Amino acid sequence: MTREQAQRIGVAGVLGGLAGAALTAHRGRTAAAIGALAGAAGLGAAEAVARARQRPGEIPALWSRILASGALAAPLGWAAGRLTGAGPVPVATAAGAAAGALGLRPQKVLLGPAVGAAVGLGLRRRGTAAGSVAAAAAVVGYRTTAALLFRDPQLSLLAERAKAEDLPFVVPLASQTRYVGTGYVRSLAEVLGGTYTPDVADIGIVASLDELAGPSFDPAATDPLVREFYEHTTRFALDIVPQWRLWVRPGYLLYRTLLARPLGQASVPMSQREAQHGVRSRIDTITGVDGAPGTVRGWIRSRADTGEPIYVGIYTTYRREGRGYVSVGFPLPQASFTATLLPQARPGAGLVLDSRSDLDQPGHYLTYIDPQTAELTTAAVRGFAERLDVYTEAGELRAEHAFWVFGLPFLVLHYRIHRKPA
Repeated sequence: MTREQAQRIGVAGVLGGLAGAALTAHRGRTAAAIGALAGAAGLGAAEAVARARQRPGEIPALWSRILASGALAAPLGWAAGRLTGAGPVPVATAAGAAAGALGLRPQKVLLGPAVGAAVGLGLRRRGTAAGSVAAAAAVVGYRTTAALLFRDPQLSLLAERAKAEDLPFVVPLASQTRYVGTGYVRSLAEVLGGTYTPDVADIGIVASLDELAGPSFDPAATDPLVREFYEHTTRFALDIVPQWRLWVRPGYLLYRTLLARPLGQASVPMSQREAQHGVRSRIDTITGVDGAPGTVRGWIRSRADTGEPIYVGIYTTYRREGRGYVSVGFPLPQASFTATLLPQARPGAGLVLDSRSDLDQPGHYLTYIDPQTAELTTAAVRGFAERLDVYTEAGELRAEHAFWVFGLPFLVLHYRIHRKPA
């Protein structure tokens, strides 16, 4: 057994112990102690079996992931029951709704609270009132039902403990702390040992549009204003108008509250009213990094009034088999979410960057970066897609950034881009 496997089993044991104590706490302290020991042993053993049977290129077995999610829900349900006094029906419904919202699909968003409510009603009829039991049963019931109804995987493991050069479509830059924030590039410069320059006056998210040349895109045919935007991004200011689909709003509100804002990353405005506060856009750079060609460019967008981060993205380009690609890495704690996009010509001399392609490079990738070895464990995020369309209209720059999940559109960001005063 490797050290990493032992650590994972240890974490599973701790989670199982918390779950066991929560599930039996309503029976008294002795029962809670026994439950903690049983939960630690049970979930630890399940993790060991799942890891032993895991093949290279696979994620852990579904049954082990369902057990872990149920164990995670148990102490949260216990806390909800103690703090609010709610019965099994509201606790189970809320747990199912949260699990469904994390599934992203509209069908899962609706399925989660339905399964949760059914589980809660069943427990109430049996006289079970413990919030821990309600939450765990709702999450396990929902995930089992969803696995039977939706068989296409949301994640597929591409590589485990790979070198960065073997995965050119990944931007292997993580956050060393739990909060990313607008100071990320400064902290990254300390890690990489390069020279940090904040808010560079005249720089673009790419060094040259010519780096993106390929069969689907000819930079020479691009509108000069579009080229200038990419090569001199900081000359322009952006106004953003978000257009959310109604079905995704509850899930996104949960995501933003629990993840985006605490992380200081990927917190898009919920409404046009929020967006009216304005967007501050800047590019910080790192130069002189050993082993890293060129300049590290971090495009940071934040609310103009509060400075709250909206996006912190590291923009890179690379070439493979005669094509140029744009890879944008969004740093996360000890991980990175990368969008690799294929450049395509747009009618009217614009530029489209699209993650949907029959090629093997474009797509979305979630990567864990080992802090000791810098090795990458990468999973492809299937079903998620985006398209950025930059063009000119009546002599002015416009952009539309559209997102889909499993073929369903859920968000379009409309940008009005105008030159800053000299």
